[in-house]
Amino acid sequence: MLWFAVRGRAYGYDMVNDTRATSNDTAIRIWDWPVRLTHWLFVFCITLSWWTAEENVMDWHRYSGYALLGLLVFRIYWGFAGSSSARFSQFLRGPSGIVAYIRESRAAHRDAGHNPLGGWSVAVMLTLMLAQVLIGLFVSDVDGIESGPLSHLVSFDTSRTLAEIHEVVFNAILVFVGLHIAAILFYLLVRKDNLVVAMLTGHRRNVPVKPMLPVPAWRILPGIALASGVVWWIAN
Repeated sequence: MLWFAVRGRAYGYDMVNDTRATSNDTAIRIWDWPVRLTHWLFVFCITLSWWTAEENVMDWHRYSGYALLGLLVFRIYWGFAGSSSARFSQFLRGPSGIVAYIRESRAAHRDAGHNPLGGWSVAVMLTLMLAQVLIGLFVSDVDGIESGPLSHLVSFDTSRTLAEIHEVVFNAILVFVGLHIAAILFYLLVRKDNLVVAMLTGHRRNVPVKPMLPVPAWRILPGIALASGVVWWIAN
């Protein structure tokens, strides 16, 4: 991935913030590729975590948890250092901003990225996933055979209580996933705006939005280093 980023810059464009014109003049870039990649990796890792838990494939469940932790650390970092649409300051609005958005919900949206309601749903989802991963580090199964890498820091009874909370938080994640899918269907069927395609390509078409403001490609490197360091420290 990093090799492609460096090679891309050598050929005259920025792989993080590729804003080259497309054949459709109404295609506006709103998502950089780190946001899109982490988004779809979240989908994959949550699915893998669910399947491995159901099938009791705990080695891979542990690996998926490490992957989720790394992705979350990177996404939080990118929420402060990334392109404008990736930043928390761009889409986390106060109560007045949310009320104004609801009142003007029929008007065209002129901001790239998440609207105020979508922004807070992202924050809640990231918080739930982070809580899920952190709790999972301390849990043990009923026999004490399979356990998280930090379970030795708490008592067995505490680790079992955390295991129950671990399941509750996952159910909360499923609720928010369902709400997320419902919102996507609403935008697709009612507003004729395909958000899935936007998250795949980075563009929205035929909507009056402002493009994202890019950042230099090198900013991805501290995020990768930070995420890798945290996962390595936890795993070891």
